[in-house]
Amino acid sequence: MTTALEIVHTVTAADGVRLAAREWRPAGEGAPADARRVVLCVHGLTRNSRDFADLAPHLVARGWRVVAVDVRGRGLSGHDPVSMNYAVPTYVADIWTVMDALRIESVVWIGTSMGGLIAMVAAATGAARMRAVVLNDITPDLSPVGLARIAGYVGALGSFAGWAEAADAVRATNETAFPGREAAFWDAFARRVCREAADGRVHLDYDPDIAVPFRAAPAPAVDLHPLFAALPTPLVLVRGALSDLVSAGERDAALVTRPDMQVVEVPGVGHAPLLTEPEALEAILGVLDAVG
Repeated sequence: MTTALEIVHTVTAADGVRLAAREWRPAGEGAPADARRVVLCVHGLTRNSRDFADLAPHLVARGWRVVAVDVRGRGLSGHDPVSMNYAVPTYVADIWTVMDALRIESVVWIGTSMGGLIAMVAAATGAARMRAVVLNDITPDLSPVGLARIAGYVGALGSFAGWAEAADAVRATNETAFPGREAAFWDAFARRVCREAADGRVHLDYDPDIAVPFRAAPAPAVDLHPLFAALPTPLVLVRGALSDLVSAGERDAALVTRPDMQVVEVPGVGHAPLLTEPEALEAILGVLDAVG
C-alpha cells in the first residue's frame, strides 16, 4: 500500500478558535494534479481526526488527498470558551473555513455520526462543494435509545492513571458496539480517543463542555429530511448492523426520502463502524471510483 505522509494544518476560525486538520497524501509527492480528488473526513461527537488514520492510506493509494478535521473542542483544535458554540451551525462554518484556507473547492465527504449531521446542514449552503457523501451510521432520524446511551457518557468520564485504565474505560462505554474484541483492540481504541498529559495521566481528547449543548438538546431541533434530500449523489449510508442510533426503522425512513441511497450494513458492529471493515471500505472505494 502507498505510504501516506501525514501533515497537520492549523487555521483560525472567525471567532479566534484554533482549528486543526490532518492531511494524508502520498509520501514524497505533492498534491495530485486534480485538486478535486480530496476526501474530507469529519468525526463523531467525542472523537477526533485520528479516527481516520487507518482508513486514509487506503484512499491515498487510490490517488486521493484525505483531510480530516478536528472539530473545535476535540483533538488538536482549540476549546471554545462559550460552550453553547459547540453546535452544528458553528461546525459547518468551521468546515468552510478549513476548506477555504486549504484551497479545497469540493470534496467527497465522509461523516461519522455528528460528522454526517454536519454534512446535512452544510448541504443547505454548500451542496455544490460536495461531490459525494458517505454517512457513517447517521440518518435524519435518530433512535432515542442510542441518544440516551451517548448522553449517559459524554463529558462524564474523567482522567485515567494510565493507558490500561483508559482502555478499560473506553471498553466499558463502547463494548456493545464492538463485542468480542480483544485487549489490543481496546488499547488502540483508547490511543485514538485519548491523550497523555505531561503528568502521565491519560485524558479523553475533547473538551467536557461539548456535553452542555448536547444534553440540552440531544436530538436535532429541526426536521433534517429536507437537508438530507439536498445531499448529492452518490450518497451512501454505512450502517452498523448492531447500531442503537440508526435502527432498521431509521434506515428505512431515510430510504423513503432518498431511495437512490446505497445502504451498506457492517455485521457485528454497532455505532459506529471504523470504515476499514471490508463492507465499508469497498463502498467508499466504489464512491471514489464513481466520481473519478
